[in-house]
Amino acid sequence: MNATALRAALLIAAAATPILASGSSHREAPFITGVPKVDGTDFYMFRSYEAGRDGYVTILANYLPLQDSYGGPNYFALDQKALYEIHIDNNGDAREDITFQFRFDDTYKNLAVPAGDKNVAVPLINIGQVDPAAANLNMSQSYTVAVVRGNRRSSIPQLLGNASSGGETFQKPADNIGNKSIPDYAGYASNFIYNASIPDCSSPARVFAGQRKEGFVVNLGEVFDLVNTNPAGPRDGERNIISRKNITTLALEVPISCLTRGNEPVIGGWMTASLRQARLINPKPSSPKRTTIEAGAWTQVSRLGSPLVNELVIGLPDKDKFNGSEPRDDGQFLTYVTNPTLPVLLNVLFGNAAIPPQTPRNDLVAAFLTGVPGLNQPAGVRGAEMLRLNTSIAPKPAAMQNDLGVLSGDTAGFPNGRRPVDDVVDIELRVAQGVLCSEALTCGTQKADPNNGTPYTDGSRAAGPTAASSMVSGAVLAADTYLDVFPYLATPVPGSPNPGN
Repeated sequence: MNATALRAALLIAAAATPILASGSSHREAPFITGVPKVDGTDFYMFRSYEAGRDGYVTILANYLPLQDSYGGPNYFALDQKALYEIHIDNNGDAREDITFQFRFDDTYKNLAVPAGDKNVAVPLINIGQVDPAAANLNMSQSYTVAVVRGNRRSSIPQLLGNASSGGETFQKPADNIGNKSIPDYAGYASNFIYNASIPDCSSPARVFAGQRKEGFVVNLGEVFDLVNTNPAGPRDGERNIISRKNITTLALEVPISCLTRGNEPVIGGWMTASLRQARLINPKPSSPKRTTIEAGAWTQVSRLGSPLVNELVIGLPDKDKFNGSEPRDDGQFLTYVTNPTLPVLLNVLFGNAAIPPQTPRNDLVAAFLTGVPGLNQPAGVRGAEMLRLNTSIAPKPAAMQNDLGVLSGDTAGFPNGRRPVDDVVDIELRVAQGVLCSEALTCGTQKADPNNGTPYTDGSRAAGPTAASSMVSGAVLAADTYLDVFPYLATPVPGSPNPGN
């Protein structure tokens, strides 16, 4: 690729989604606010950059947003009556070719202590220090992972095998209750990273499901308060308001050869959660597992591919509709891309400091729905919203990653997939304001960025790809870093002691 073509590709690549951030997909639609256990918040997909693992793709699907670490006594179990799914399109037709399905199951021990002359069930989740054997843990979750090839509802699921301990069941660690209950949480949680055998895949995968530190970085409150900050100010001038929050992560690391098809290196991915059509409250539950009665077909209630789409692109009347939709039907939402509202709102707030590009936004359509030619667009692609990754592009070691991704020349980063450190807030804000407007990708009749490349920002960013490579300045918080090994998101914030809460 010559220099001119490369520069064009780098600019186009920034347009995976034309929006400002707020918390990638946290509480983004009216219905999902009432069922947070199935609220998908962030989706990451990237070539593994852990040493010796570059032949793998890591996929992280986060659910249950804005967890306060002290939120006992029940903490943050996932919904045992829900279906959590990760979908892969490996031929560009906007349909799932491979789906990984996570199902959870609750186990209650009903632990009791002698209170006078009676043994009485305790109200707490643990009655002593928690270790992997879970003897003192009152409630725990296990899960299965199945792979479905083809249509996710009409094809037969096949369970992944637990290659670490046998069988087809995996255990989820307890949430980070606090340092007295779990003194070494990082060491404790490492026992729950499993090798897994995928049917018809010759090499083992890895799987983990459990609580992690929230990896998204955003100046959340001020963004929603009519962008109560300076959008052209320093990138490290505002604190990350969700730095002390946790999240629940479903993590898979899969050999590249088990995800791609033929000679096509580009895969598309997205995450969903589904509930049964009918959910009735049981008036006389016999146990915590019998509080509701479920019936009917699976009904999708959450969807996320590229970050921030439903939160700040899709209009309020269609947010629940988008969460229930499939990528192949995304033409119904095209107006929200060609005529985005965010640039208009920013112009109202900041005047000529944020000039909205003209519409229709052809610059956004090209990359938002198809991937970028020469970077991550599959052959014969059908336009659809999802996160796309070119698996033939080598990963960057953690210390060499640039948080502006492709805009900075780091083609292993967003929007060629998404790594934890990628600052999708700043990238997408610049795109929304016209950094892609060009001769090839016009904005109405405009052929150039009306804001002359203004480096827009929400003012907050991560401290670095890892603790070892962090560069703390301004309001950047030293804790906002990541691991350089699977599952990459950092150890969750403990409930106690935790003066930061």
